[in-house]
Amino acid sequence: MANYTPMMQQYLSVKAQHQDAFLFFRLGDFYELFFDDAVRAARELEITLTGRDGGASEKIPMCGVPYHSVDTYISQLIDKGYKVAICEQVEDPKQAKGVVRREVTRVITPGTVMEGKFLTDKENNYLLSVYMGKNAAALAACDISTGEFYVTEVAGLQPLLDEIIQYQPSEVVIVEGQGDTVVMEHLHPHNIVVTKRPLPEGSAAAGAPLAALQQWFSEVNGEKECTGQMLAATGGLLSYLEETQKRSLGHLHRVQLYEAASYMVLDQFTRRNLELVETIRDKTKKGSLLWLLDQTVTAMGGRQLRRWLDKPLLAKSEVEERQQAVQTMLDSWLVRDEIRTQLKDVYDLERLAGRVAYGTASARDLIQLKSSLVAIPALKQALLTLADASQAIKEVAGRLDECSDVVEIIEHSIVDDPPLAMKEGGLIKEGYHEYLDKLRTASREGKQWIAGLEQQERQVTGIRSLKIGYNKVFGYYIEVTKANLPALPEGRYERKQTLANAERFITPELKEKEALILEAEEKRSELEYQLFTEVREAVSSQVQRLQALALQVATIDVLQSLAVVAQEHGYVRPEIISSGQLEISDGRHPVVESVLTEDPFVPNDTQMGSDQEILLITGPNMAGKSTYMRQVALIVIMAQMGSFVPAEAARITPVDRIFTRIGAADDLVGGQSTFMVEMKEIEVTLRNANSRSLVIIDELGRGTSTSEGMSIAQAVIEYLHHDIGCKTLVSTHYHELFHLETTLPRLKNFHMAVNESDDTVIFLRKLVNGPADKSYGIYCAQIAGLPERIIDRANELLDEYDGPAANPVKEVKQERPRKIEAEKVTEPPAQLDLFGEFIEPAKTGKSVATLSKAEEKLAKKLREADLINMTPLQAMNFLFELKQHV
Repeated sequence: MANYTPMMQQYLSVKAQHQDAFLFFRLGDFYELFFDDAVRAARELEITLTGRDGGASEKIPMCGVPYHSVDTYISQLIDKGYKVAICEQVEDPKQAKGVVRREVTRVITPGTVMEGKFLTDKENNYLLSVYMGKNAAALAACDISTGEFYVTEVAGLQPLLDEIIQYQPSEVVIVEGQGDTVVMEHLHPHNIVVTKRPLPEGSAAAGAPLAALQQWFSEVNGEKECTGQMLAATGGLLSYLEETQKRSLGHLHRVQLYEAASYMVLDQFTRRNLELVETIRDKTKKGSLLWLLDQTVTAMGGRQLRRWLDKPLLAKSEVEERQQAVQTMLDSWLVRDEIRTQLKDVYDLERLAGRVAYGTASARDLIQLKSSLVAIPALKQALLTLADASQAIKEVAGRLDECSDVVEIIEHSIVDDPPLAMKEGGLIKEGYHEYLDKLRTASREGKQWIAGLEQQERQVTGIRSLKIGYNKVFGYYIEVTKANLPALPEGRYERKQTLANAERFITPELKEKEALILEAEEKRSELEYQLFTEVREAVSSQVQRLQALALQVATIDVLQSLAVVAQEHGYVRPEIISSGQLEISDGRHPVVESVLTEDPFVPNDTQMGSDQEILLITGPNMAGKSTYMRQVALIVIMAQMGSFVPAEAARITPVDRIFTRIGAADDLVGGQSTFMVEMKEIEVTLRNANSRSLVIIDELGRGTSTSEGMSIAQAVIEYLHHDIGCKTLVSTHYHELFHLETTLPRLKNFHMAVNESDDTVIFLRKLVNGPADKSYGIYCAQIAGLPERIIDRANELLDEYDGPAANPVKEVKQERPRKIEAEKVTEPPAQLDLFGEFIEPAKTGKSVATLSKAEEKLAKKLREADLINMTPLQAMNFLFELKQHV
């Protein structure tokens, strides 16, 4: 380091403390990056890589970005999962002796962003900390932009992973414990930034965890008792925040200790398969259940709605309390409309309060805060008219703090339309501070004097084009074109700057007045910023009240949103019961119904209870099996979050977990086939389900041979029936499994109705009693548009496999009628080679009558093979196996 310049030595010293982050090093109006940081940043940000002399023999790689647009570049790096350390000048260059002192003032990571450019309005940005103890695992979750802080403890790795995924964190801090490596391995596929930190001293004290927690938080809420593991996770998270943020975190004053078992558990497979917050296809909110339910007006209301959807309730009383509040909103549409009107004037109170406490709020943030608070009295008045109809609304209305003193502080001090620049003045109102008003008067009078001086100099010199101007480099000046220079009197004008067509001068009077004006301007700007920070600190002292208010406003926003959705879509209030029954009359899929534009959605009933726990649903593809099963799960989730549901009536016993096995794809990275992915998901279900769970399995047993698939399907169904006893919906193409109804007393056969008439097949999408006897796979292939030649050939082969009594060829309603005659095959059928060409029967060299026993065995394997559901890799393996016996 001795060969480098003092400035580069300073850079390297700071960088050594932040090896895992890009170091943005402030030099004048730019943030510069050097060495490897510069090379990587130039590539990631697509900016020019240059070099700089730093005392070494070769130039040092360097790139930089302007300070006024740095947020854009930082956000790009954060989006890619990087960390950024901001190194600022912390010393006035005018007073510095040698190199200006610089320090890292903040480390920005994916989980610690505060600014609006890095955040999505209706989504939380969670930073998590996990600690694996000997007998339990603890999790602490924080969104520093809103001040939320949650802590819980779970019994083992899988429940811990379920909780982590529920938060969808952007960063996880793993506090060194018992199973760090295992947790990191499980998080790797989810593209989450993981940081490992040692256990902070004293954060795992076994003596009095609650007392230690109360030293960190002024408000500790919740139904769960604090444990040593929970304290370790909390301490690890707070330590990481102190290390990276390097400032007050006073807005993190409230912690919620919750019992994970008090909420329905929705694992990653269920959340994905049911498309709760994003669609499977394009990973967007539109088309998800959250998209349908979100009629919130405020950003904090949108985040609260998502939290309710993420954690449906189990307690009957809590669900009913929410339902009554939604019912009250639904019945009082005029008041609800007034509430929505008032909410439109409320900005994001949670994040505004967070920035105020954090010390990054601007003058415009304070004006938004004031505007939001001004809307609260009218909102409270509207709610009080509904208080008698709902205890929940009454409690919320009673907690609405109008914060009139905060409104007064901001109203008295900050101008209504402050500038974006914070340190150039124009923030504070006239009359707020006497000395500031004097400086403003001096500045105004000086500028008026200068305006008069311009007219005076024009009269004295006779130069009508003479003008007086100002810039930051040269200050005030008198500008005269070169053609008029001879008219200037000698002695008074001192040359200051030469231009191409003019000269700039200054006079003794102008120089004296300039000093007074600039001094007043500088003092005014400094004083205004000082006064603004005092106002911000005064507001910051009330941040706990502001956060409490934000929580109540968010709750009201969610309740009115659910009422709006219920009214628009004709939803009903479900009855929450404890008998174990699940009864839905004319249930509908909420999202599918909302996007249908032509045909009406076909509703279906659901009856499940102690005498009918498993519904075995058979029927063809595209008949509506998957939609039906999903709608049952979505209706249960909506009911337990307090929403009304898409049905004519519903009686629902809360379930503790929902498991779904719906669709699958090859896990190529993990080296697992479709069938293996399915079996893994089934294993998770069977290991964790209990009698209070709801299990949904779509197309159980596909992906292997017919005989093996049916065997696995039957074994799984029997296990669910005998050993677990939970409510289960199973769909399968193996309609041969209908016999299970005779041996499993709590299993009932159902199928999706199909209407066959002449040459037409119509899928009615109606669930009816009894098993299906056909799969209609060829008809689905016809709908998909396969060539007619293939459809004809498939029907011929179907007749050969199943006999002349097999499905006669019929058309599907959506297709143009093409009546196909089924002919009896009297000779060996033509075969297709690998390139799709037909081979004449004579060329095969064999006839059906002369097949050997080995060939008959191969033919049987071929008939039983589930070619439609095979992956390409499975098909190749199957073909290879056949070839070994030829």
